[in-house]
Amino acid sequence: MQTGGPTSLPKGGQLSFDVLDAPASGPADDAFDGAPAAQRVVSVLIPLAVEGPYSYRAPRGMRIEPGSIVQVPLGTRSYIAAVWDDAPDLADPDRLRDIEEVLDTPPLGADTRRFVDWVADYTLTPRGMILRMVLRSPGALAPEPTTTAVRLAGPLPERLTPARLRVLELLSDHKPWARSALTAAANVSSSVVAGLVDSGTLEVTEIAVPPVAGPPDPDHPHDPLTREQAEAARTILEGFGRFSATVLDGVTGSGKTETYFEAVAEALRRGKQVLILLPEIALTADFLDRFARRFGTRPAPWHSELPPRIRERVWRGVASGELRAVAGARSALFLPYPELGLIVVDEEHDGAYKQDEGVTYHARDMAVVRASLGAFPVVLASATPSIETRVNADLGRYQRVELPGRFREASLPEIGLVDLKTDPPERGRWLAPRLVSAIGTTLAEKQQALLFLNRRGYAPLTLCRHCGHRFQCPNCSTWLVEHRFRGVLACHHCGHTEPRPKACPECGEAETLVACGPGVERLAEEVAERFPDARTIVLSSDLLGSLDGMRQQLAAIAAGAVDIVIGTQLVAKGHNFPLLTLVGVVDADLGFAHGDMRAAERTFQILSQVTGRAGRAGGKSLALLQTYAPEHPVLQAIASGDREAFYAREIAERREARLPPFVRLAALIISATERADAREHAAALRRTAPAGEDVLVLGPAEAPLALVRGRYRYRLLVQVPRSFDLQSWLRQWLAAAPAPRGSLRVQIDIDPQSFL
Repeated sequence: MQTGGPTSLPKGGQLSFDVLDAPASGPADDAFDGAPAAQRVVSVLIPLAVEGPYSYRAPRGMRIEPGSIVQVPLGTRSYIAAVWDDAPDLADPDRLRDIEEVLDTPPLGADTRRFVDWVADYTLTPRGMILRMVLRSPGALAPEPTTTAVRLAGPLPERLTPARLRVLELLSDHKPWARSALTAAANVSSSVVAGLVDSGTLEVTEIAVPPVAGPPDPDHPHDPLTREQAEAARTILEGFGRFSATVLDGVTGSGKTETYFEAVAEALRRGKQVLILLPEIALTADFLDRFARRFGTRPAPWHSELPPRIRERVWRGVASGELRAVAGARSALFLPYPELGLIVVDEEHDGAYKQDEGVTYHARDMAVVRASLGAFPVVLASATPSIETRVNADLGRYQRVELPGRFREASLPEIGLVDLKTDPPERGRWLAPRLVSAIGTTLAEKQQALLFLNRRGYAPLTLCRHCGHRFQCPNCSTWLVEHRFRGVLACHHCGHTEPRPKACPECGEAETLVACGPGVERLAEEVAERFPDARTIVLSSDLLGSLDGMRQQLAAIAAGAVDIVIGTQLVAKGHNFPLLTLVGVVDADLGFAHGDMRAAERTFQILSQVTGRAGRAGGKSLALLQTYAPEHPVLQAIASGDREAFYAREIAERREARLPPFVRLAALIISATERADAREHAAALRRTAPAGEDVLVLGPAEAPLALVRGRYRYRLLVQVPRSFDLQSWLRQWLAAAPAPRGSLRVQIDIDPQSFL
């Protein structure tokens, strides 16, 4: 017997624009008191695509509470689930099934449960699917693992070698050591420890696996802040003890990280857990080291590349409260923190915080909600805040703290525009003479240069010059990208790859295939020809391999073992390369071609970020942007250093055009394995849209990416005023719409970031 739908939540708009009040607690607490033990019935939310909880009986003597993690039967299977706050169905308890087991793990806290309800209601996602994101490490719910250890137990051995003495010295406090840790610390082989066990000096025991990270020390010795940083930190700290949202708006290299570390320290002193969100896994390794220098230990990491065992230990440590600080990707928001007291969203403007598949949500916006529900501060840090965040700050909904200068008076780079209409590269080349000359000067001065091109692979298109055949993905309406380093043509949407043929598959002619346009691999080819003695590295997400390999490459650049860095957006943010004094943007116009409302904003952000890599250690630095449109307002704002001019113009244009954050949008993406099915269902869906004078429904129209992973796609876009109850209207629409059948799917994206 299923209970009702999601908890009723306050109406609100796009979360990056409005700070929403926390919803009231559900009515379910009464369900856990007063009823006879033998007849106690509770609601249990199962991590499946179901709207609300099911009712179950709790057997006599079973100790449960809201949030308890339990195992329940459903159909012929058993599921790990959570006791929820909804009132159970008490109509016929005898027909209900019993909870099978209460797992030995801390219950989900009230804030976590309300967060699940809130996200489900806002995104129009079944609550079970949000809970699934919380319980995403089922192995963490198993009993706490142990590891083999040894400790002093008997008399000293007859023969004491230097190696044995080192082992015994470490064990002199009679505390057990894990075998692997002991051999490493004593610098001995495992046979030395085994010999001491055989002699009776040591005994074998079992101990709990040590935590993934130790407790951070908020008072660990560290470099003092500058006056500007200290003032910014004091402003942030004033928000403790209640909900507050602070925009830490500082230029690249201003020391934003060190500033918000003071907020981290304050939260730790208050006995709270801390979450720091990072947009890219590539930023994690360097950040962990910076955190360790400030707090004496690393935070616990959380991202998709972690081994399952480590993810389980992190989940378990967060749930128990043992882990006090987590640094990770957007999904870290859904870990079960019992004492969360601060969230920091680093690079808050970054598009990687938006999840477009499965449960669609924006981690920056949900971080604000999570902080509001828990009544604690959230810090949004960026050198180029999003328009939504900037408008929030301008209207006083968020407080804004500025760091206008670089740390230790390092200067920002001089920025020049290279007009490719008057100063073009040579035919078949991509670097203009002015940029080539600047690279030569930089190398002669034993400094580093960074060439930025936000395009992976060798070339974005391969065609036959004999018959005109173009290589297209069989599953998507996109061209295949040549990756010459790997010898394949690849689709960046579905992952399809095929070997690059020697002859055209259409006409059979050999040696007629040509690459059109540059990617970073083709740029590396030109650099190798122009600067054969330079040590060059290409940084792109498809070339990095493991995280350890990436970390080694970044360390080599920082140490000066590389002369020229060629990279995509991976190198545009968060990295600190002391010897880097020249940045060359090969195609500054690339972002303008995206054709969506945020094209100018995203171009401004990524170009500001990448040019900000230069000169961070002090001294003179230069950034050159190659463009066919030097008069473009975005490029003029970057070249002049007048970021306020960009924000004023962009905000005014959004307001005049009735675009977010001044209205609300929702996208409906209809897809099917047959184009006709998707087109017809999209048209039928449009016909059932409820009437409303404040509602504008656009479409259906075939999506710009009409075919992705073998599915044909059509889009509808809904535009409403900010005060409009969009979620209720969408529920009314979907209830009246024809149900999708067969391969048809309808995806709802509240506050869409992509319009492809």
